[in-house]
Amino acid sequence: MSAKNPHDKCNRQNVITAKCVSANARYDFWHRNFSQIPHWMTLESNIFAWMNRLCEHYNGGVWKFYTLSNGGAFIVPDNGVIWSLYNEMNGNCAEMSHEAAGISACLLAYSHHACRTESEVMTEHFYWLRDYGLSHSECRSIMQIID
Repeated sequence: MSAKNPHDKCNRQNVITAKCVSANARYDFWHRNFSQIPHWMTLESNIFAWMNRLCEHYNGGVWKFYTLSNGGAFIVPDNGVIWSLYNEMNGNCAEMSHEAAGISACLLAYSHHACRTESEVMTEHFYWLRDYGLSHSECRSIMQIID
């Protein structure tokens, strides 16, 4: 048995679950989860823009909406392809599932929005999703893209 690296950010011991939002509940997803945040109406388009920056093969499409058991929420592209992401700001690239790609794009958008609006609630959303990302099976790929 190998010792755990103390610098490893990934933590699979915290159990945070994601639940897909039903088609009927999608219409108020953004308002229900983010309405306390200034300029919350721009979040979805900003996530799409981040995905476009990170992945040259991204061409839009339908996304699935998720809520987290810790209070967070995020969206992911609705397909099962493997995405190749490259973050030119940190020089890192990673191949990942559609869920990990969505988490990465959301984390970058949430971080940027929290800094831009100085919203503590947006910062909480970032950390709720980051905690889920840290327990995700593709944690290392997600952290490569967002760090």
